[in-house]
Amino acid sequence: MFPELKRLIEQMGKDRGIDREIIVKALEDAMLTAAHKKLGTEVELEAHYNDEAGEIEVFQFKTVMEKVLDPDLHISVAEARRTLDEEAQPGDSLGIKIETNTFGRIAVQTAKQIIIQRVKDAERDNIYEEYHVKKGELANGFVQRFEGGNIIVNLGRAEGIIPISEQIFKESYKRGERIRAFICEVKKITKGPQIILSRTHPGFLKALFEVEVPEISEGLIEIVNVSREAGKRSKISVRTRDKDIDPVGACVGMRGARVQSVVQELRGEKIDIVPYSEDQAKYVCSALSPAKVNRVLVDDENRSMEVIVPDDQLSLAIGRNGQNVRLAVKLTGWKIDVKSESTAAGNAEDGYEGLMKIPGIGEATAERLFKAGLKSVAMLAAADLEQLAAIPGVGEKTAAMWLEEAVKLINQETGAGETANSR
Repeated sequence: MFPELKRLIEQMGKDRGIDREIIVKALEDAMLTAAHKKLGTEVELEAHYNDEAGEIEVFQFKTVMEKVLDPDLHISVAEARRTLDEEAQPGDSLGIKIETNTFGRIAVQTAKQIIIQRVKDAERDNIYEEYHVKKGELANGFVQRFEGGNIIVNLGRAEGIIPISEQIFKESYKRGERIRAFICEVKKITKGPQIILSRTHPGFLKALFEVEVPEISEGLIEIVNVSREAGKRSKISVRTRDKDIDPVGACVGMRGARVQSVVQELRGEKIDIVPYSEDQAKYVCSALSPAKVNRVLVDDENRSMEVIVPDDQLSLAIGRNGQNVRLAVKLTGWKIDVKSESTAAGNAEDGYEGLMKIPGIGEATAERLFKAGLKSVAMLAAADLEQLAAIPGVGEKTAAMWLEEAVKLINQETGAGETANSR
């Protein structure tokens, strides 16, 4: 039934990376199923792989009886002593070897299907285990095909998928093109393991720096946090306990070689490398780079800061569509209110009035935003959508609308400076 079975088992294990015992067990179970199809389900059977003979041996067990009630289950004492064991006694269970070539075509076909399915299942389990432990690492592959906007990546022994939501909006790929991505999730589904890849995940940026900067992979430099708007701009904060190492300089590299390698992989995404500081005010000032900061007022209770910058630095500190301050907020975890020197002299009423310029925000709502630490249009524009939607009575749709309106107001205030900076 299985010619050169021993060689087949060894070859299958080697080619598919499946443990030999799994293949042998699949073969034994398949032969048992074939035997039961031939002889019936009530018959007691066992199957064992004989390594020396290179075959699966199937045995039918019968109980030795003085009087045979069922020939499929029992054997007489006389028959047992004559054909199997001279010392057989009533009640003994004796195995009779069955010729497997008598099972028939349907039984054999069923056995083959079981073996194929078991091997597939074992392959899937192996792939899941292999990639499950690689979660959080980089993966290299080739673009295999496109399915509904998703990119299917050939990783070698497995396929990965980059959903639309995990793709950088301005990137495009062709079939066969090499691609690098971040393994962000590995799921077990009925079709086999699903390996979710991402090029937008902050972990992708972190992993790229770990590859390019040996001091990070060696543990001499630590990446504290990453904030990212994929395809546009990112900020990464770093620190070291070694006084002889400049963490920012090491990440930038000689003539910017290291950071440029990461920028090229991300196809031009701008990257700010920021030194981490235990002094949170200093940390926030660094996070707002390249803008210069004059002074900072810290509100520990609301974990917010009022940052005063020179008038000509306001648009730079806030960034296009509030991007710079928004990334700084994500990086540091502080609410940041950026004000120019000329407006810093104003009081809280300026903040209220600014917030109430946004449709749907009245005095009561402005008060709630103030209590949440969002004391100006700039702070609102830099807020995280989830953070804003979590404020009682706001909700996701309203939060999204407020953010959009806040960005429009910021652009109106900083429009002239932003135009100058973009040149």
